[in-house]
Amino acid sequence: MATKLLLLDCDSTLSSIEGVDELGRLRGPETFKAVEDMTNAAMNGGTPMETVFARRLEIIRPTLSELESIGAQYVATVEPTAKATLARLRDAGWKIAIVSGGFTQAILPLARHLGIERVEAVTLRFHADGTYAGFDESCPTCRTKGKNAVARKLREEFGADRTVIVGDGASDLEVKEDVDLMVGFGRYAQRLKVVAGADAFITSLDQLPAVLG
Repeated sequence: MATKLLLLDCDSTLSSIEGVDELGRLRGPETFKAVEDMTNAAMNGGTPMETVFARRLEIIRPTLSELESIGAQYVATVEPTAKATLARLRDAGWKIAIVSGGFTQAILPLARHLGIERVEAVTLRFHADGTYAGFDESCPTCRTKGKNAVARKLREEFGADRTVIVGDGASDLEVKEDVDLMVGFGRYAQRLKVVAGADAFITSLDQLPAVLG
């Protein structure tokens, strides 16, 4: 039986928020604006991910409890059709994974909520008192084309005959060359580069089964 693999972005796709921006919001409006601008620069494809990834975290220096609060926000702001759609696709034989440049500890509660067992994201490190201690730089998705590396790895691991990625950002569009179908997502953010370059474009996850056929 053919194996079908669906890779999903998290921020502005499975959830309406951008987790790193919400962490920035906790530091006040100026920090929020600076972090949001860096996020948009990367997601729109004009700035390499490496340029902004560590810088945003150093500005924010999130605590473990703050990261956990973002996890709760992800669940509270889940894309309204996600749970039913993913259950339907799972029943149709799709293997599902989250592939994100966001933070593993925050994404895991959303993954559990949606019944997704595999999360490829960036793990943050914390001191014993919960203060920020950096991030795992070996995680591919903190780098440009990192999602491509993850897509290739998962494709091989699952022995997938068909691989599809869904997401709103330039890092998702980059994966087009390493998957069979790149589906742009625009419920929360419509980025011109993604709209123009995606193989298909949807604005609600319940539109995905029709695209997948």
